[in-house]
Amino acid sequence: MKRRTFFKTTALSGSVVALGGASACVPQKPEESAKPDFTVFDLNEITIGELQQKMESGVLTAVQVCEKYLERIKRVDPVLKSVIELNPDAVVIARQLDEERKTGKVRGPLHGIPVLIKDNIDTFDKMQTTAGSLALSGHIANTDAFIVKKLRDAGAVLLGKTNLSEWANFRSTNSSSGWSGRGGQVRNPYCLDRSPCGSSSGTGAAVAANLCAIGIGTETNGSIVCPSGINGLVGIKPTLGLWSRRGIIPIAHSQDTAGPMARTVTDAAILLGAIAAFDPTDAETHLEKGEYFTDYTQFLVADGLRGMRIGIVSELKSYNALVDELFRQAVDVLKKGGAEFEAEIKFENLQKADELSYQVLLYEFKADLNKYLEEHSGAPVKSMAEIIRFNKNNSASEMPWFGQEIFELAETKGDLTTPEYLEALKDAKRFTGKEGIDAIMDKYKLDALIAPTNGPSWTIDWVNGDHFTGGSSSPAAISGYPNISVPMGFVHGLPVGISFFGRAWSEPVLLKIAYAYEQATQHRKAPEFKETIL
Repeated sequence: MKRRTFFKTTALSGSVVALGGASACVPQKPEESAKPDFTVFDLNEITIGELQQKMESGVLTAVQVCEKYLERIKRVDPVLKSVIELNPDAVVIARQLDEERKTGKVRGPLHGIPVLIKDNIDTFDKMQTTAGSLALSGHIANTDAFIVKKLRDAGAVLLGKTNLSEWANFRSTNSSSGWSGRGGQVRNPYCLDRSPCGSSSGTGAAVAANLCAIGIGTETNGSIVCPSGINGLVGIKPTLGLWSRRGIIPIAHSQDTAGPMARTVTDAAILLGAIAAFDPTDAETHLEKGEYFTDYTQFLVADGLRGMRIGIVSELKSYNALVDELFRQAVDVLKKGGAEFEAEIKFENLQKADELSYQVLLYEFKADLNKYLEEHSGAPVKSMAEIIRFNKNNSASEMPWFGQEIFELAETKGDLTTPEYLEALKDAKRFTGKEGIDAIMDKYKLDALIAPTNGPSWTIDWVNGDHFTGGSSSPAAISGYPNISVPMGFVHGLPVGISFFGRAWSEPVLLKIAYAYEQATQHRKAPEFKETIL
C-alpha cells in the first residue's frame, strides 16, 4: 500500500522534483573495490523460457537451479534484506520435480522455476506468515493461500518469502517503505541508500537483484507497480478477482490483489496465467465477472501497437523534467509502433476518490484483518486491538522510527454497515470506474491509458519517513482495474517505469501494448549495487 495517495496529495497533481547531477548514484570508490561484486551470477537476467531450455536439455536440473539461487540469496541478501525467510524444503521440492521430469511429466512453463512470494501470503509449510510484524512471529498458516496452491500445482519451487513494508505499509503515516520489525530495511539494488518503494519491497528488490526467477507481490494502491517501477521490473496489478485473495493478510477486500513481478513482460504473463482462476469463496470484488485466460503469452505480439488508441493522463504525468523527457520518448516509441494518441486527459474527481478510498480502507482494514485473524486460530494475536497493544508493549523493536497512527484510526471505525463506509465505497468506485476510466475510454474510444509509474527513488529516511516523488496507481487501484508497469528508462541510474492501465479484464490488450513497448525499447538493465550518492 502506498501512502502518497492520501498523505502526499501533491504527487497526484504532479510534484516537481529537481534532480541535478548531484543526486546521481555513483560507482564505488577505488578503496571499496575489494567488496564483493554482486553483479556476477551465472543465471543473471535469465528468463523462464531459458531456464526451461536448460532443464529440458539436461544442462541444469531443478535442484541445481534452486541451489544456485539459494547461494545467490546467501551471498547478496545480507545487504539487501529482501528475503525474510527461506523455505527449508525448497531443494526437496525441486528434486521431486526433477523426478517428474524424468518420467516425462512436465506440469507447464513454471515446472522447476524458483519463485519468491511476499510475507503476507499464507503457506502451509514450515514458513511463517507475518506481514513483517513481530506480533505474528511464529504464525504458521493451516492451509495454503489459493494462489500458493495454484503455484505449487504449476510446479514452481517456492524458495522463500520476501520482506515488505510492515502490514503492507498501512500502519503509519510516517513509515519507511521496505521496513518491517521482523525483517529490517529492504534496500534498492540499484543504489543501496535509496528506497525500494513498497509495500512489495522485498519482492521488487529480490527479483531485480536476480535472487529468484520471478516473484509475487500484493497491491492495495501502488504496492506492485511502484516497487516494480523503482526496481526496473515489469509488474502486473490484475483486475480485482482475476487472482484469488483467500489466504492473504488483508488491507481491504475492495482493492487488494496479488500479482506478478518479473524482469520481462513474457515472464510476468506466464505467471499471470498460471495463477488466474475464479475462486467462488472470494467473490466480493464489486466487479462483474469477466473473461480470464490460463495463457496470457498468446497476446504478446511485437506489432501489438498498431491501431491502438492510447490516452495520456495529464494530471499524472509530471514528476520532474527528466522523467517528463523519458515519458515523451516513450510516447514517441509508441507512436512509431503505430499507436494513436489522445493527450491531456483528466479525471474529474480523482482527488476526491483518493480521500474516499482512504476512508474505505480504514473501515475494511479493521473488519478484514479481524476476520483473517479469527480464521487463523494459530495466530498469536486475535484482533487489531491486540496488535495495537502488542506494538505499544514492544515499541523498542516495533516502533523505533514510526508509530501506528493508521492502526489506531482504523480501530475507531464501525462495521461495514456504517453509512459513511457504504457511501464512500460507492462513490470511490464510481469516480474511478464507470465515471472515471470507463467514461474516459468511451469518450475518446481508447484501448489504454498511460502515465509514468513513478519518479526516481528517494533516499531511505527513518526519521522523516518516505518522501515520494510521484505515482499514478490510484485510478486502477481504486476501481479494481488492471495496471501494468514496464521499465521506461533511468534518471541518474535510478529506474523509472511507465504504466499501462484500462478497463476491467483488459489484461490481454494491456499486455499486447506493454510487450510491444518493451521489445522496442529494452530498458531493463541489471542493478549494479552502487552504494553512495553525492
